Amino acid sequence: MRQKLARLVGGVAIAALALGGTAACKSDSGTDEASGGDGCGSKIAFFGALTGPNAALGINMNGGVKLAVDKYNKENADCQVTLVPLDSQGNPEQAPGLAQQAIDDTKILGIVGPAFSGESEAANPLFSEAELVHITPSATRPSLADQGWKTFFRAVGSDFSQGPAAGRYIKDVLKAEKVFVIDDQSAYGAGLADEVKKVLGAAVVDSDKVQGDGKQNDFSATVTKVKSSGATAIFYGGYYQEAGLIRKQLTAAGVTAVLVAGDGVNDAAYIEGAGAAAAEGTILTCPCQPATEARGSFVDDFKALNGSDPGTYSDTAFDAANILLAGIKAGNTTRTKMLEFVKGYSGEGVAASYKFTETGELDPAQVKVWAYKVVGGKVVPDQEVPKA
Repeated sequence: MRQKLARLVGGVAIAALALGGTAACKSDSGTDEASGGDGCGSKIAFFGALTGPNAALGINMNGGVKLAVDKYNKENADCQVTLVPLDSQGNPEQAPGLAQQAIDDTKILGIVGPAFSGESEAANPLFSEAELVHITPSATRPSLADQGWKTFFRAVGSDFSQGPAAGRYIKDVLKAEKVFVIDDQSAYGAGLADEVKKVLGAAVVDSDKVQGDGKQNDFSATVTKVKSSGATAIFYGGYYQEAGLIRKQLTAAGVTAVLVAGDGVNDAAYIEGAGAAAAEGTILTCPCQPATEARGSFVDDFKALNGSDPGTYSDTAFDAANILLAGIKAGNTTRTKMLEFVKGYSGEGVAASYKFTETGELDPAQVKVWAYKVVGGKVVPDQEVPKA
């Protein structure tokens, strides 16, 4: 990533070198929000699901944050930063407690996350009050930017970009005239489905709601409705666990309609849940480029550290972490200073260019939506969806 005075070469945070060489670590006086005011001993946190039904998505992101911190610490061996994992399990009910835990640790200067929209709605008011900056690499509910949270930033496009793009793909590429829409009633899933419906209009012949978070396994009632609707395409707003089961049960019932879903399903775990044969041909959208096409050495470095290829939002999480690390490197060792740094940030990452609007949204010029397709048991890039 690059800021006005420096560039993060190869995605490594080397920000503000013009400010001077790396200082030796000072002891913690207990009077500053970080140790000694020089950044040594500071922390950043990842906030998202590391266990639970949607852990695969969180693990993807945490791997990117781990890589950013690992690279930073190798570049700054005498002034280390610590990564704190905050496992929300994707559960909004756990989010306030985790947020308070982060707030109470005064060495935490920034958060990568929260990863999901529901937990964001629960945690973000607390972060705003505490002036603890948070950059989500993945939470796409549009209304998150409308709450007046002064510490909220989003490193990807919202569902105002993804939802219409998914709708256009269904209408213009699949040319489906009858579409059935399903959502999991979550802040993310319902919001995304609503945006898709706006684009499809009268092509939506019916809709249904299911339960997410692993609370429902039998979707026979929904399958029956889909089958009787005559739909040739189905849109699902929700996460991969339920999407896999729905696709599996649809196929078992003889429903061949193409399933289209958003970024919450864009993971190999969806294919595992549905079975490769049933998942074949599924279309998955994401306001993110293929992580395997990230710039520089990111893909090789990620695999070397984490033992797997990067997945959905691994690269945007890496970029979000590097923005925070650049702030620490530049001497922003209080939460107030870090907030001002992120507000004014402008630079290049491995996934995109970053500059934020007054409400914390990514500069609209940088927002792109990709469609992916399940082919041969793998999620592969299909095409970038043109803007309307």
